[in-house]
Amino acid sequence: MPEFDESYVDAAAPNAAAAKNGRGLVLKNAFSELHQSDDGTLLFGSCKGSGKEPYRCSADFVDPSKPVHRCSCPSRQFPCKHCLGLMYAFAQGKPFTVADIPDDVASKREKVEARVEKKKERDEKPRTVNKAALAKKIKAQQAGLDLLETLTHDLVRLGMGSTSAKTARQIEEQAKQLGNAYLPGAQAALHAYTSLFSNAEGKFDVEISVNRREEIYSEAFDQLTRLHALIKQGRDYLDQQLADPEMKPATDSSIAAWLGHAWQLRELKDAGLVETNAELLQLAFHIHDDVARQELVDTGVWFNLGSGQIQLTQNYRPYRALKFVKAEDSFFDVAQVPELCVYPGDTNPRVRWEGMVPRPIKADDLQRLRSAASSDFGEVIKRVKQSIKGPLADKHPIHLLRFTRIGAVGAATVVEDSSGNRLVCTDQGMREEPASCYLLPLLPPELLRDQLLVCRFRQDLDARQLR
Repeated sequence: MPEFDESYVDAAAPNAAAAKNGRGLVLKNAFSELHQSDDGTLLFGSCKGSGKEPYRCSADFVDPSKPVHRCSCPSRQFPCKHCLGLMYAFAQGKPFTVADIPDDVASKREKVEARVEKKKERDEKPRTVNKAALAKKIKAQQAGLDLLETLTHDLVRLGMGSTSAKTARQIEEQAKQLGNAYLPGAQAALHAYTSLFSNAEGKFDVEISVNRREEIYSEAFDQLTRLHALIKQGRDYLDQQLADPEMKPATDSSIAAWLGHAWQLRELKDAGLVETNAELLQLAFHIHDDVARQELVDTGVWFNLGSGQIQLTQNYRPYRALKFVKAEDSFFDVAQVPELCVYPGDTNPRVRWEGMVPRPIKADDLQRLRSAASSDFGEVIKRVKQSIKGPLADKHPIHLLRFTRIGAVGAATVVEDSSGNRLVCTDQGMREEPASCYLLPLLPPELLRDQLLVCRFRQDLDARQLR
């Protein structure tokens, strides 16, 4: 069984209400029995419920990276509040007596093992691709790029100065056809342009003021450049994919994802995009409400203790399925991942895994973090400038900096390295992340000197500066 505390149980909860209710069961002494197996891989017990008979719940850690939660209650949430309460009780040190594994749990374990074996057999079989269906999809994407080109040319002919909230809304409506053409990435790129002409809530119900229009010209031009590159590179890629007898997606760039290819874990493994026995430490976490795509996006920023790379996890939760898709949360342990799948990308690639085991953070982990941080801002700026040159590159790369001090220069918050190089801290231009710079002055003075800073770079196109 993995070492876990209450924060681990919090992270396992499907939502905050379930975690609260699980804690409440422990406070109310609702558990009449608390047991664990002799080998420590199973927690099980009985919890008082609304019926005559208590609910039988268990938390099975026979595979620590993929715990299984079972309960006789009718809840559709996994883990339910009874399983969460069981784990909270264990984390809080409540007495658990050693008992034999119940027969029904032993039987279910055997069924799980059988399913795992079948899945392993399926994974080992050569993967067959319906090339006719894939060719049809590629041709639909090519037609979608033709539409994107038409929409982009319309925007150019109209001119940024004449683009209004009304015309941006009309383009958004036409862009929905890109989703039908299997081009959600292209649709998102077009939305990045039209959203510049929306208000803070993402609505196209107001006209753009003169001052606001002046602010967005440079960004709008950059987005048009990106759309042009996406059309050109996308066509070249689709032509090459059609000419390839195997029709394999590209793994040396992110163009497949830009065009909407949904990578499966098996595809990433087959392509060799996997790292074994990885350890990840989360540096930041936030949730973004993507109004255009009608979904919430949970983003975790992680430091890979092995490679020293900063990587991202992204969990997409459509509005219509919020009840059924588990929300991610902040994670305060080290995630030990047997197989880490890495998406094609550049500076901060996306990663996914099927199972992980938490362990407490150690002093060596923090020292590794400190050693990997860049203390020379000049060198970091060079790397950032190089990485954002390509029109389809990530324009907001994340880096870990070791700074000497943070302070104010006039109205600006500035971070400085040991050589006196300075960077301006700002929240402008990052609508999808919560503001944080205003919180820096609230920190104790000792945390504003000789510490680490996780920062996302953004190029201020008007001032021609990195911030």
